[in-house]
Amino acid sequence: MFVDGSTPVPLKRRRHTFVDPMEVESAKAKLAAAKEKFGREIRVFETSALSSSPTVVSSSDEPDDFYEFTAEDYYRILATKKEDKFLKTKKIREAEEAARKSKFTKAVIRVRFPDNHTLEVNFHPSETMQSLVDFLKRVLSQPDLPFYLYTTPPKKILKDMSQDFFSASFIPGAIVYFSYDLPKGDDVVAANSGPFLHEDVMSLKGLEVIAEQPDPVQSAPEPATVIRPPVTQDPKPAEKKSVKPKWLKM
Repeated sequence: MFVDGSTPVPLKRRRHTFVDPMEVESAKAKLAAAKEKFGREIRVFETSALSSSPTVVSSSDEPDDFYEFTAEDYYRILATKKEDKFLKTKKIREAEEAARKSKFTKAVIRVRFPDNHTLEVNFHPSETMQSLVDFLKRVLSQPDLPFYLYTTPPKKILKDMSQDFFSASFIPGAIVYFSYDLPKGDDVVAANSGPFLHEDVMSLKGLEVIAEQPDPVQSAPEPATVIRPPVTQDPKPAEKKSVKPKWLKM
C-alpha cells in the first residue's frame, strides 16, 4: 500500500500475452544491467493523464489553496491512530518502533513527473531523503536544474533531507511528486515540456511487464496407449438336458 492522500492513478499495464521468449530474456537483461549500473532496482511506468490533453503540461503548480488541509483530512488522519501513545512509556514505544522497523526491508518510492511518467526505485527504510535526491540527479535529463519534491494533500515540500524513509512513514511505499524549482518564465515552460528522465532510463519503460511474462506451459506428452486385441474365448459346448424316457414315468 502506497502512502498518498490522493486517489491512486492506475498504471498502464498490459495483460499477460504471449511474448517471444527472446524478448523476455532481453527485457530481464536490460533491467539487470540497469540495477548493476545504478545499484538499485528501477522501473519506469506511464501513468494515466488527468486531463483530456495528456501532452499539455501545466507550466505552473496548483495554487496553494488547492492543497489546504481540510477538516476531512484531519479526521481521516485522526481515525488512523489506533492507540494512544501517551498511555505507553518511552521504553515500550521504542521497543515497538524497533519491532516495526524489523518487519520492513525496503521502501518502494514512486516519483511522479509532470509528463505522466513514474519512476519506481527501491531504498532501504533507514536511508534518507538525500539518497533519493542524489539518485534523481543521476537519472534526470537535466540534472543541473534545481528541483524539489513534495507530497500531497496537503502540499508538503520535502525539506529535511536527513530524515529517513521509516521516520517519514514512507514504508512500505510512498508517492512523491517532482517539480523544477525555477522562476516563472520561458525556462519553466521549456523545462516542464520534458522529457524529465535520461534516455537510458526511459528505455526501461514497460520492460517490467515483459519480464514478468509467465513461462509458456509445455503440455506433457500423452502416454502411448497400447491397443490389445480382444481375447476370444472358446464357446462352451451346450449342456444336454437329461430327458427321462416315457416308460419311466409313473
